[in-house]
Amino acid sequence: MDYSIRTLRADEWEKNRELRLAALQDPVAHLAFLDTYDDAVARPDSFWQERTLGGSESGAGAVRQFVAEAADGRWVGTVSVLVERAGAETFFGDVPEVEQAHVVGVFVRDEARGSGVIDALFAAAVEWCWSLAEPEIARVRLIVHGENGRAQAAYRRLGFAETGVKIPLGDEGTYELEFAVLRPAAVG
Repeated sequence: MDYSIRTLRADEWEKNRELRLAALQDPVAHLAFLDTYDDAVARPDSFWQERTLGGSESGAGAVRQFVAEAADGRWVGTVSVLVERAGAETFFGDVPEVEQAHVVGVFVRDEARGSGVIDALFAAAVEWCWSLAEPEIARVRLIVHGENGRAQAAYRRLGFAETGVKIPLGDEGTYELEFAVLRPAAVG
């Protein structure tokens, strides 16, 4: 499959909306996303415009969204990264001890799975994290449902390891796991 990885542009809200809605229709969406298709499809255009601006190169800088674009212009995958500051409460309610980034919104269309798209998306996202001068990111994390074996296997293959943090969910015995990769040591 021929594709390129790039940062989302602020004017691409319609394509961003379409890809998110496709992600929310995936058979494991209930394990992978904090959103539902019904809620997302009902949101006004202004929501998608703001969301897209926030993750674009034109955004405030605390969020960056990457897309995999096929040669025909169709988006086949996406990943977003949220910068989380040390000592500040995150969207998820925890307070990191170090400057970190949080990978969210991971999705690759069925037809692109196994083609290297996820590897390229993660490489771009993690490289962006390490490139930040302020804050200097110490680690990149993600949270994955304990029953989402497909995602866990992909994250391990990409160099992420379980940290031992388990987040209980509302259902008894159901949980999410934190995975992370640490900033490489400087050479020289």
